[in-house]
Amino acid sequence: MKIAVLGAGAWGSALAISLSTRHQIHLWTKDPDHAIEMDRQRINQAFLPGHSLPESLKITATLDDALEGVNLALIVVPVAGLRDTLRAIVTCNIKVPVIWGCKGFESGTTYLPHQIAAEEFSGRLPPCGVLSGPSFAEEVAQGLPTALTLASKDIDFANKMAAELHSARLRIYTSEDVVGVETGGAVKNVITIAAGISDGIGFGHNARAALITRGLSETMRLGLGLGGDMKTFMGLAGVGDLILTSTGDLSRNRQVGLMLAEGKSLTDILDALGHVAEGVHTAKSVLQLGKQLNIEMPITQAVCDILHGVVSAKKAVEVLLNREQKAEIY
Repeated sequence: MKIAVLGAGAWGSALAISLSTRHQIHLWTKDPDHAIEMDRQRINQAFLPGHSLPESLKITATLDDALEGVNLALIVVPVAGLRDTLRAIVTCNIKVPVIWGCKGFESGTTYLPHQIAAEEFSGRLPPCGVLSGPSFAEEVAQGLPTALTLASKDIDFANKMAAELHSARLRIYTSEDVVGVETGGAVKNVITIAAGISDGIGFGHNARAALITRGLSETMRLGLGLGGDMKTFMGLAGVGDLILTSTGDLSRNRQVGLMLAEGKSLTDILDALGHVAEGVHTAKSVLQLGKQLNIEMPITQAVCDILHGVVSAKKAVEVLLNREQKAEIY
């Protein structure tokens, strides 16, 4: 298959490297200088250093060139860039199936990615879906085993694309629960910030386990309120992704939490990361949706309070861990 990977950050580059062993890949970045540098050096020094880009990989900053003759557009940009990317595809007037791999809610609209796509394609959606699950770009680029979920309302499309993308090192499972898969991928980034804060303060493994578990409950409550399926949150795109990012130091959102616990400012943290940490931008949308649906979101509330300087990181986590006793509910 010919696949256009749209977005040359760490995750897009890692997928391009992994998929290039079986498919013809076009890797697109909107930055012409970045494209020239990657093509010349055959490495993405800015976002995925240490991993060579295969010679077979075509690199371009021209979207028409990236989409020419491809069978699939795999969009791997931050949620904030998804709308513009979809709009550019529509402008190119090239009919191609689309799968997005971004996680989060759009600021302002609180839309999930599939809602952005429906709006930009004006209801005339091509075959489309979402790819999500526990996956660090670094490990995918190394060829270490990874399992993901591909969800689409068109299960035949999901099955067909999963069969094409699946390999021993990149296992693809299918689902029809687009809302659940997208919600799991979005909310886990917020919970991960809380887990990083707890670890950074030194509250230990017990506290982290409690935050992850109650964070999963928070994710499920919102996901079910939005129309997701309970089973999804017990799978790769739910608990799997949450465990990975809350415990693995390759997680940018976890790093945000760790540095917040040190008392660093959010501006300095984001400058130091040099990458997008989706949980920072998603937390406000998650809290807003929870209030609209009358869903209790105490961990998300605490993360928002910390991010906006309402309370200190230590105080917010202590408040969470000292909430009144009650029955365990989901």
